[in-house]
Amino acid sequence: MESLPDFWLPRPEGATAGSRERFVALWDHALSRGPADPVPYRLAEPKWQFLCHIADHADVVLHGSQHPAIELFEPRKADDVIEFGDREAVYAATDGIWPMYYAILDRARSPMWLTNACIRIQGPSGEWSEPYYFFSITDAALVRRPWRTGTVYVLPGETFTAQPPMAGALGTVQPAQAASAVPVRPLAKITVHPQDFPFLHQIRGHDDRVLQERATKDPNGFPWLTDP
Repeated sequence: MESLPDFWLPRPEGATAGSRERFVALWDHALSRGPADPVPYRLAEPKWQFLCHIADHADVVLHGSQHPAIELFEPRKADDVIEFGDREAVYAATDGIWPMYYAILDRARSPMWLTNACIRIQGPSGEWSEPYYFFSITDAALVRRPWRTGTVYVLPGETFTAQPPMAGALGTVQPAQAASAVPVRPLAKITVHPQDFPFLHQIRGHDDRVLQERATKDPNGFPWLTDP
């Protein structure tokens, strides 16, 4: 696979075999506890590795939020330049890192626009790459370091449909987004802190006006870092 522009961030090195065994045991424990209280996380491994493990190996999707006590997720109208994300649905990620970004941003105290993505890229033989990420928020918010403690919810995957692969400048990519047209109750939740997010210091800043102009001129030009 050809090298990507350096603004695409590869997933850090993953868990060891021993870690995976501990993740399986913790996930079994989380399911037995239910979603009333956060999963007690006492492992040495970073939380993102556990979240990636269950996203990759269990029939679940993940949703990041600043609200710690959601009992039922109901479909809401989203606003997105992509048709899949511009409808009424419950949205979640098929990845463990991406939802952490939404959980640790303090958008109540620091209004901001978000532009971000998590994708896998299809290789010449049809294989999919490891995930790549892009994260950016409004410049004026970024200088205030608008981080906070948040919650990542683990939702059952049965009613979710994955966003279809897309053709673009990188070739065929699979976004890590899924949507459910019906309400969903969480299976478990885990508290995450800003320092748990592995790309905290790689979140970029953008000018909202410039971003909007570029996205309007070239809807397929994500992440709109240069003029079309």
